[in-house]
Amino acid sequence: MNRKQFLLFVMVCFTVSSYAQNDFGTTKFKINAPLNTAPAPKKVTPSTAEAAVIKAPNIFKKPDAVLPSASKYQIGEAKSFSMEQTNDFVNPGDRIRDKLNESVSKSLIANGLKEDDSYIRKTDVDFGVIRTKSDFLILRVRDCGNVDGDLIQADLIYDYQHTILVNNLRLGYSYDDIRINLNEGLSYLEVEALNRGQYGGNTGEFRIYDKDGKLLATDFWDNIDKGVKSKFKIIKE
Repeated sequence: MNRKQFLLFVMVCFTVSSYAQNDFGTTKFKINAPLNTAPAPKKVTPSTAEAAVIKAPNIFKKPDAVLPSASKYQIGEAKSFSMEQTNDFVNPGDRIRDKLNESVSKSLIANGLKEDDSYIRKTDVDFGVIRTKSDFLILRVRDCGNVDGDLIQADLIYDYQHTILVNNLRLGYSYDDIRINLNEGLSYLEVEALNRGQYGGNTGEFRIYDKDGKLLATDFWDNIDKGVKSKFKIIKE
């Protein structure tokens, strides 16, 4: 090979090398890293709440008793306790006896063999309070119905002391006067029926006067039973 051919060969090699650098030297191949598919770790925020305090039990304190609910073991309806008398334990035979007695009594009354006393008052009568400055009072009494043998007894009670004013007084058409001497303060006057009249209960009319003849009270008791009392409270001012 002569010198000219050698130079031409060198120049061709140089030219090819330059094109190779332009095509491959400036091109870069980037290999991407594999994708990370693992879950991202959670970010834990520290709690600002106070830590729970664990308190040791007091072994010297008596535990509170826990009673079971009443409804858990209850059979039937609960009943409240009462001191009042009831008829829960009354003998059924007593009811039958009372009904029979009532029936027989009505039958006897209907046939005129027994007196009907259903209208007879069997409780005391309260005639209220009488106030006076008088040293004594006059109680005037009489029978206000048929004169049928009504008997009364009048008592004055002062400082727990009983004074019989009159006993076995038979009431008639006319008034009978009873004097009542008073002490300072509160006294009680009781007029008791000693029997029933021939035609029914004990009946009577009364009038109460002071020492000057001023009428303080007037009324009557009607068809009261034996032993029933007409009561008055007397205050001497």
